[in-house]
Amino acid sequence: MYRVLGKRALSTVIEAVGNTPLVDITEPLSITNGSRVLVKLEFFNPSGSVKDRPALYIVRDAIQRGDLREGMAILDASSGNMAVSLALMAACYGFGVKIVVPKNISQEKIGLLRLLGAEIVFTDPLEGIDGAIMEARRILEREPEKYYYSNQYDNPSNVRAHYETTGPEVISQTDGKVTHFVAGVGTSGTLMGAGRRLREFNSSIELVEVQPDSPLHGIEGLKHMTSAIRPKIYDPGFADRLIQVSTETAYRYSRLLASRAGILAGISGGANVAAALKVAQERGDSVVVTLIPDGAARYIDLLVS
Repeated sequence: MYRVLGKRALSTVIEAVGNTPLVDITEPLSITNGSRVLVKLEFFNPSGSVKDRPALYIVRDAIQRGDLREGMAILDASSGNMAVSLALMAACYGFGVKIVVPKNISQEKIGLLRLLGAEIVFTDPLEGIDGAIMEARRILEREPEKYYYSNQYDNPSNVRAHYETTGPEVISQTDGKVTHFVAGVGTSGTLMGAGRRLREFNSSIELVEVQPDSPLHGIEGLKHMTSAIRPKIYDPGFADRLIQVSTETAYRYSRLLASRAGILAGISGGANVAAALKVAQERGDSVVVTLIPDGAARYIDLLVS
């Protein structure tokens, strides 16, 4: 099923996935009304992003079902972070991996994919992630027996990963005092999974969805849902409210987190924090939790240009 060395490596990766630190950034954001903003630093995961959580669940579940077998390769479309996470899990289990990405993803992510031995297929950057998804589907249609299409946008294991890990961690780390959970949507797995777990714990917790404010945006990893292919795991009526964030605002808050809080956040993390700040400023005594999905190192040329 998988190599012995891969099996040993997997146990190490499993132990390192999740249980990321929760950091208070209330003071750096100059919040003075009694509310707090807390961020989970997901770049502490082994490949450097939140996507390690669903990648582990997706690959492990596929092997257990018999959908991913010896001699097959993992196939998916990604804007970069899930690509790296899937490549990491594939290396641990001893599988090949082919990732379809828009050609304009960061060079840092491309380098990581090559380092992990992934085969990369580039698509037109103007078609965004939807163009990559369509190409992945065409590859699967040509050689269905060769690939396991992990299909992160429609795969229920994505949601289950956050339901079983992210949600319980937020509850535990806040001693159950979380009042708002803010999450950007790309696949929507974080919002759907962690949000459902939080709502089961306390139905008064407000779930806030974050999207880019335009179809033509530069917030890698997030989707403008009304103009994009909607993931099957996404429920547009699930969140209590939607906050749209501009690309410029996301960049500004990513830079602010570095200069004021010493947190090297990626661009989607900047978008999440901008939305979380808006929520915290509306009402005192809130405990607003959001995620920093990945680190600034993957976007350094963009953030310091």
